[in-house]
Formats: sequence, C-alpha cells, structure tokens
Amino acid sequence: MKLKIAKIRGVESHGMLCSESELNLSDESDGIIELKNREKDIGKNYFKSKGEKSIDVSITPNRPDCLGVRGIARDLASAGLGRLSNLKKTKIKQNFSQPMKISITKEKNQGCMSFGACYIRNIKNKESPTWLKEKIISLGLKPISAVVDITNYVMLDLNRPLHAYDADKVDKEIIVRNSKPEESFEALDGKQYKLKKNMCVISDRSGPLGLGGIIGGTRSGTELDTKNILLEAAYFYPSSVRKTSNILDIDTDAKYRFERGIDPNSITEGLELATDLIIKICGGQASKFSITGKPKVKNRVIEIDNNKFKKVIGIPISSVEAKKILTSLGFKVKVSKKSLKVEIPTWRPDVNQDIDIIEELIRIKGFDKISLVDPERKRSKDTLNFKQKLFHLSQRAVANKGYLEAVTWSFTDSLIDKQFSKGKKEIEITNPISSDLNVLRRSIFSNLIIYLKKNQDRGYPDISLFEIGPIFSGNKPGEQQVVLGGLKSGVANRKSWDSKARNIDVFDVKADAIKTLIELGIEENDLHISNQTEDYYNPVRSGSVKYKSANGSQLAFFGEIHPAIVSNLDFKEQNVCGFEIFLKNIPEPKKKYRLIKRNYSVSEFQKSERDFAFIIDKNYKAGDVEKIISEVDNSLIQKVLIFDVFEGGNMPEGKKSIAINVTIQSMEKTLSEKDINDVSQKIINIVKAKTGGTIRS
Repeated sequence: MKLKIAKIRGVESHGMLCSESELNLSDESDGIIELKNREKDIGKNYFKSKGEKSIDVSITPNRPDCLGVRGIARDLASAGLGRLSNLKKTKIKQNFSQPMKISITKEKNQGCMSFGACYIRNIKNKESPTWLKEKIISLGLKPISAVVDITNYVMLDLNRPLHAYDADKVDKEIIVRNSKPEESFEALDGKQYKLKKNMCVISDRSGPLGLGGIIGGTRSGTELDTKNILLEAAYFYPSSVRKTSNILDIDTDAKYRFERGIDPNSITEGLELATDLIIKICGGQASKFSITGKPKVKNRVIEIDNNKFKKVIGIPISSVEAKKILTSLGFKVKVSKKSLKVEIPTWRPDVNQDIDIIEELIRIKGFDKISLVDPERKRSKDTLNFKQKLFHLSQRAVANKGYLEAVTWSFTDSLIDKQFSKGKKEIEITNPISSDLNVLRRSIFSNLIIYLKKNQDRGYPDISLFEIGPIFSGNKPGEQQVVLGGLKSGVANRKSWDSKARNIDVFDVKADAIKTLIELGIEENDLHISNQTEDYYNPVRSGSVKYKSANGSQLAFFGEIHPAIVSNLDFKEQNVCGFEIFLKNIPEPKKKYRLIKRNYSVSEFQKSERDFAFIIDKNYKAGDVEKIISEVDNSLIQKVLIFDVFEGGNMPEGKKSIAINVTIQSMEKTLSEKDINDVSQKIINIVKAKTGGTIRS
C-alpha cells in the first residue's frame, strides 16, 4: 500500500485514514472508526495484539539446523531451558501407490540428490484455520491457502522446505534435469526467467515447472479449486542452489535454507507432518511415499580423545558429562576408556572434525567455566626475527636520509616494467584489476619511478622516494625477493642561504646506499665497489656493491637512471638517480644490532695529515687504493680521502695520478715524527706491492 497526499471532501490531507480492513481488524471498509469515551486512554495502545508472540533470531551461516524452530528448541533444551518434545507420530492411511512417474536424470552437474513425493487426491483446498493463519502471520508470511500455508509451516518448524504441485496441471510425469540454454518459465513471484545451461529444473514433458530448491512456477501452482496435489520434499545440493540463485538474482525462503544445507534425511519426516495436516484440514486420501534417488545419507562418525578437551580448553570434562551434552544435541555417543565415538546427525553439516565436537561441548558447558590463566612473562625468543628487524631497520635508515616512503602494488604497468627488465621473462597477471597494472614487477623501480614523475608533475621537483617490497622473477612460490629501492631527483640546497645549489648526482645515491649498508651491520671494509651495474643505469655514472670481493654476493646497485629511460618517461628533471639494496644478501650479524654499534670516541692526542700522490695503471680503481691504505694500520689511520685524480699531460700513457690525504692519529699517545714516517713508508710500500704504483715525485 502506497501512502500519498489525497483530497477528502475537497480538502487536501497529508494524514492517512485507514479502514478496519486496512488495519486487519475486520472486513469492514466503510465509514470511520469512532473512538467514544476513550479520552482517558490517550497515549495507550488502542489495537491490542492478539497474534502469536514471536522472537527474531539471527542465525549464523554454519547452523542451518537452527533455521527451523525445532533446531533452536533442541539447542535451548540442551542448555537447560526446558525439554525438547518428541515429534508425534501419527498414522496416515496410505492405501495406494504414488501414481506419478518421477525420474532424476543422470548427468554431469545434477543438482538434485533425492526427490520424495506424496500424491494426495480429492482434497478441498481452502482458507487456513485461524491458528495456522496466526502462526504464519507471526512469522512474517502472508496466508495464501491451506496447502501453501502448511508447506510454509513445516519449513519453519522442521527446516524442511516443501513444494506442492497441482497434479492435474503436470504433463504426465516429473523429470528432474539440467536446464537447456534459453529455456524460460514464469515463477510464482510473477517474473519470467530465462535459464542458463546446467541449472537444476523440475519439469514435465511440456517444460520447466520450477527451479529446484529455489522457486516454483505458476503453471503448476496450487489454487483454491485444486483437487489433486503432488507434495514434494527433495534434497538439492547447496552449490547448485547458490549458483543458480546468484545468476538469476532470486532470493526465497527455500533458497536461503537449501544453500546452507538442510538435513538430507528429513524427507520422510517432512512429508509425514505435511500430509497429516493437509488431510486433517483439507481432507483427501494420501498415497504411499516414493523417494527417487539416494534414499538415505549415512551419518559420519568422529572419534575424539578423552584428553583432547582439556588440552584445547584448559579444563577437564568427564565422559559421562560429554555424552549427556552430545546426546541432548542429537548426537549418538559410544564411550570407551580412551575415546568417544560420536555419530554426527545429518542436520549438522558444520561438524566435520573432533575440534568441532569440542566447540559443541564447551558451548553448552559454558564459556564462563574456562578459568583465566595469566600468560607467562618469559620470552625465550626475540619478538622479531632477523628478516623482520632488517625490514624495519631499513625503513628507519633510509627515512633518516630524507626519503619519503611509498607503498605501492606488487603489480605494475608492463610498459614501465620493460624499461627495467630487458631480457627477463614478463610475468603477466591473468585477471588484472586494471589495464595499467597487468604484470608482476621485476624491479623495485617499476612503480617508484611512476610516482616520482607524478610528484614532479604536481610541482614537487626536489623529492626523494623509497620503498621496501617484493620483486618477482617467476610466477611460482619463492621466485621473489624483498628489495629496498630509493629514487631521488632535482636540486640539492635549492633555497639554502649558506650552501650552493647543485644537481643531485650519482655520488648522492652512492653515499646513501653505502651508509645504509653500514647501518645494516656490514663493515665498511667488507664493501667491494665496482662499476659493473645493470643496463637501466647510466653505464659511466653507476656502480655496484658486493660483499667482501668481486665474487661476493650482490648487496646493492646505485647510479643515474639511464638517460633513454628518463627521456622515454618525459621527466621534467632529467637527473634521476637511484639505488637498490637486496635484503636477502645482507648477512645476519653474530651479535644483536644494539651490541655491534660502535661507541663514539674522540682521541685526546694531536692528529697529523700526510698527502700522497701515486702513479698507477689507469684501469685500477681509486676506491681500491683507498681501501688498501685504510687497512695498513687500523689503530693509527683514521681517515683516507682521495682529493685528485689526473690523467694525460705529462703522465705516461696508460697511467693516472691519484692524490690521497691520510689522517694519522693515535688513541693512546702523541705520535712522534718517527711513528708518522713509519706509517707513511708502510703506505708507500703496500700500495707499490699491491698495485704496482709508484710515488709521484
């Protein structure tokens, strides 16, 4: 009923006048209800509820047995609230066999396991008696006719959906089969449905009569003049019902129950109760029950160790108490010395293993019986393992250098990913969330460079971003590793009053990578730097860091991103530099990070500086010379700095000059001239021995 503004005797009314029939008080619809001598009752309810009292209960998806009143009653009785009444067995006169042929076709994806039926003839369908109407109304349903109301009543009582066909409208036989493409039928909700292939339909020789476990059709629906009915109680597989209802967007009470899993062994029970009520209210004669398909499902048996309850819950339960609880819930129990053998009724599809039985026991026994146990405050293991510590330490180390952390997808745009992964196999995503996120990234730069450019395009020219995340070498488990990557671009000291502005270059990211590796616990002397890098770096402005030697594990790459990539991506700032650190290759220190940190110490004694100029082969790396000098005497050599590299001019062909400043200082005494000269001579001798270089005169 739609409420709307209306005119009464020429006056527009925004109120609503309802007749007695509209308020379901009586069949009267003329005149106005007069409330005489009721002035004292203003504010009180005028319409006294005469209907059934009802309780609205929300049922969790794992308890389909509680979608019927009997299932809820069983649980309440088990918990001590009353006693569960036994179903009354009534004798029904069934003097003839069920005359209609019923078959379930054997085909793939058949949605029906069993189909029970009872033929009732010579009934007089009519309006339901008052008690049944009140029950149906209190449960939120509308009374239709005695036959329909009885099927709904049984469904809500026993959680056993039923359906009644007008037997005279069925074309000779019932066939349970898969639907054919483009088949259609008109359902009881008044809608026409076009069926897809392999939907479970109940049909006769003329076509579909309804969708199994979901909704019946108008063609075989019962009416007040129906004389003969075929009462159906079937079991339809939950997966079939759910799939079909989702495709066709149908939601019914039967579907709601079948998709959760009703009791497959309740066919006879449902037919008995419904047949008895129909004969008592509508008269008629009932046939014997016929069940096509699988008549019974065998109950599962689960064995549970008597001591497992205490191991899981923390409190004991006796075999006697366990048997009492489980029996009250409908389980059958056999007790032995060490275990219980529990037969699970078919109306409990949620109980599949012994832990489910333990849950049932403590649920009824009471969660309040579990004693509180304070956790022991002993920690035998570290809260975080090495990989987790390394991850968080890496975050802090790079963030402290002015980088902002980015968190991006593990998948990226294949066009960008190809720039950093030439020669590597592309890892496509079968069902990408968008067309520009269609592959798993093979480089940590694949997403970082996208967001560096987006920030530049939005007016943030001098920005540094980093990310720690997985990169992938294949689509199988384990073909991935966690990498720390950083990108920076633009100008350093752009608006500084005391420092000159300069472009970010390779030495900035080199310093960031080296410092981060040292902060991750690697000794500076164990870092071997070379110019062997990946092809997405500028080949003359990049480098590689390995552990201890040229053959050691790869720790990091650093350098300018290749100009071709920067140009292809149309960067506003052309100097894009980055570094990658491969966390899987970081060795785990023998001591905890807090213990391997060096204490800051300052010498109280005077320092001395000496400059050396060596002529060496031009292919020999200056960094290697610096490392050789640093290792001459760790107790005295505090700092080594290369301040000039010169080639050409009067230098011999194939040679170069390297000028090095060395700071010599002791932590224990003031060095004499002899001490300083001895160290200087050691430096000259070792450089000559290891590089073949000579001191420049």
